Amino acid sequence: MTLEQLSIINYKNITEATLSFSPKINCLVGHNGAGKTNVLDAIYFLSFCHSAFTVQDSLAVSHGKEFLMLEGKYRQQNETAMTADEMTVHCGMKVGQKKHFRRDGKEYKRLSEHIGLIPIVMVSPADTLLLSGGSEERRRQMDQVIAQTDRTYIDSLNRYNKALQQRNAMLRDESREPDLDVMTLWEEQMAAEGVNVAAFRHTFVEKIAPLLKQYYEAVSGGREKISISYVSHCQRGPLLEVIQRDRMKDCAVGYSLHGIHRDDLEILLNGHPMRREGSQGQQKSFAVSFKLAQHEYLREKNQGGNQPLLLLDDIFDKLDAQRVENIIDVVAGRQFGQIFITDTNRDHIDKILSHGQFDHNLFHVADGEVEKLGK
Repeated sequence: MTLEQLSIINYKNITEATLSFSPKINCLVGHNGAGKTNVLDAIYFLSFCHSAFTVQDSLAVSHGKEFLMLEGKYRQQNETAMTADEMTVHCGMKVGQKKHFRRDGKEYKRLSEHIGLIPIVMVSPADTLLLSGGSEERRRQMDQVIAQTDRTYIDSLNRYNKALQQRNAMLRDESREPDLDVMTLWEEQMAAEGVNVAAFRHTFVEKIAPLLKQYYEAVSGGREKISISYVSHCQRGPLLEVIQRDRMKDCAVGYSLHGIHRDDLEILLNGHPMRREGSQGQQKSFAVSFKLAQHEYLREKNQGGNQPLLLLDDIFDKLDAQRVENIIDVVAGRQFGQIFITDTNRDHIDKILSHGQFDHNLFHVADGEVEKLGK
């Protein structure tokens, strides 16, 4: 999959831009706050139907504007048929109204139908939350990748979350005792869907663990060993029994203490918890390696030409010179398909491009204006 052209109107600080991209490497340079990340976020939005950073869609609309519009023109290579298919994805939204997504002029009835059509991985400074944040961030990362490979997964996860919300609402209702027959129905749905979700997550972690090790060794120069494992409440016994185990305690706190909504990833550095033992550089190295491993996982899952897009936003910050050089070697030396890179330091970009005769486009971003530079 390649993004050939991106049109932006009123997206954050970018009032208007139409950009044509290289099928290989696209570099955006400029000062912090210039709008480089907003270009990548617009690309992300067209894949996931929401911003990577903004919780409310309305906050993505430029200040003082009434609407936003994003449109991407894509080309997907069908390696089996030796052909290429073109596709246009359009998003429009007025402030105070719901967003509309169209593919080749046809509007989606459910946005979940779009997820996975344009596989994408974004590496950003916010990825440090993988270690410093709570378990919900690590689950979100797993869910985001798996949802791009199997549409039944997000449906199962949504059904689990709906049952969880209903059970929690009953636990919080202080006006009456919970109806145990009704609660049991929600618990049974949580258990059935939860087992399915956990199985997907377990398989994902099994597949990605060796890829993560390879990338982390390349980024760190082999100086440290990393491991990752999935820790699930399903491992404590039959999930329905686990969920029902502390009903009285659940009633006391007003929410469900057990279930796959509490699952987590255990990440170890040289056998010790990385979130406690890892330096800033080591944690950043993990975040970058984890995302590169996700890209390879998606690429292997999407045989037939649907290569994921790779967005690298300010990935060299907080890394020593050797790790920067190692990442440059990895990114420049492997087949990642179409790549978008932002950086304040033109030297990093030039080093990547110096590793080979890459087809590339270079853009300068300043105050929301994006200008294509000569090669």
